[in-house]
Amino acid sequence: MTNLSTPVFKDAFKEQVRNYFDRIAPDLDRWNQRNRDYYQDLDRLHQFLIPPDSHVLEIGCGTGNLLAAVHPKLGVGIDFSQGAIDVAQSKYPHLQFHCLDAETLTPDDFETAVSFDFIVLSGVLGHLGDIQKVLQNLQAFCHPRTRLILTFHNFLWQPLLHLAERIGQRRPQPPQSWLSMTDVKNLLTITGYLSVRSGRRFLMPKPIPGLSTLCNRVFAHLPGINHLGLTNYIIARPQMSTVSENRTCSVIIPARNEAGNIRGAIDRLPPLGKHTEVIFVEGHSRDETWAEIQRVVSQGHPTFTLKAFQQSGKGKADAVRLGFDQAAGDILMILDADLTVQPEDLPHFFEVVAARRGEFANGSRLVYPRSGKAMPWLNNWANKFFSLAFSFLLGQPLKDTLCGTKVLWREDYEKIAAGRGYFGDFDPFGDFDLLFGATKLSLHIVDVPVRYQPRTYGQSNIAHVREGLILLKMCVYASRKIKFF
Repeated sequence: MTNLSTPVFKDAFKEQVRNYFDRIAPDLDRWNQRNRDYYQDLDRLHQFLIPPDSHVLEIGCGTGNLLAAVHPKLGVGIDFSQGAIDVAQSKYPHLQFHCLDAETLTPDDFETAVSFDFIVLSGVLGHLGDIQKVLQNLQAFCHPRTRLILTFHNFLWQPLLHLAERIGQRRPQPPQSWLSMTDVKNLLTITGYLSVRSGRRFLMPKPIPGLSTLCNRVFAHLPGINHLGLTNYIIARPQMSTVSENRTCSVIIPARNEAGNIRGAIDRLPPLGKHTEVIFVEGHSRDETWAEIQRVVSQGHPTFTLKAFQQSGKGKADAVRLGFDQAAGDILMILDADLTVQPEDLPHFFEVVAARRGEFANGSRLVYPRSGKAMPWLNNWANKFFSLAFSFLLGQPLKDTLCGTKVLWREDYEKIAAGRGYFGDFDPFGDFDLLFGATKLSLHIVDVPVRYQPRTYGQSNIAHVREGLILLKMCVYASRKIKFF
């Protein structure tokens, strides 16, 4: 009996798959058209995740339709079927296609060394003889912000898909492996990647007017039902580290009616990285906040760079955007001027982001004990409700979405700002504009616990009932733009 783990079996498996795709290549597009709803849904998913003009590598590109659909600036397709590559190159001459084996792929296979913003493996994992080797090889094509997008069938659908083959509704399949979500996440872990987001989608492969749209756009994303989706997807990033001391930091402090906290914000702030820049943004205060900011900035600081601006618009979101636009640091932070999140906690955020243990650090006030004066019981329960709601909508666990302290790389913020047109100017707070944008970029969002304390000066600027209604409206908005897009 042949040992299934020997190279002989693996090579035989690979040869069967290669021969199958060479034989079926002229008919691939015809079969794809027969199941166009499924492939259009894959296009929508990848178009949501991949901004136009990105550098994209697709492994197992077939006839190139998915690669072309994301409109890359540099699009490279790899497939070990020469027949499929020939079809793809004739259809999309502006893209690059190569007949190569992903198990032996190296940067030397290309004329110039290149890294990619996105590496796509759509429907190809089950056809690979050595998935671990392929994932290891792809590390050579990654930079720190590269995203792997992997899609594969939910194994619960195996009987239905086999039935569809027998009745001619699905093209006959070559030998393949069936992998669970856990299998793929484990393979990513042992090959040096971190899973950022995962999920399932698409319930009804065949079009039924009205019903299929409702099932695939709405029901497929509801808790419980979402485990039945046909398509599993995982977005992962390479696990890379950097030295935090080599990075600079800009701390943005929006301030309205916070005159008594300005000096404390500077005196209590520890140095962050190679250099720390502090940017105050004052917004239509009724007390002496602007005069106090000017006084503190004019006095200077022995190590920090201090800047001050007044916003012409209104709201925290406008203040944060102004501060970020003026910032020069590699890493951007928001520190609310009420100092209920302690400046002494900011090094924890800096270390997490600078070491790339997370790419977007979100403060969490709901871990450590806190007094009822700092967060009354109604606020506490409201925070927990919105955390659960937004965790579901964003597809990443967040314990406290309403904490004002958010930290991210400046170059990621610039991408969020450039893609803001997708969401529009919907957020008066500024926190959710960042969270939604980070989700669309598939950034790795992590919670960083903070010790939340009562304010020592002034009164809260929050109108709880009115802003609670705004948050509910934003939940509906997020569901349409992110979850049920």
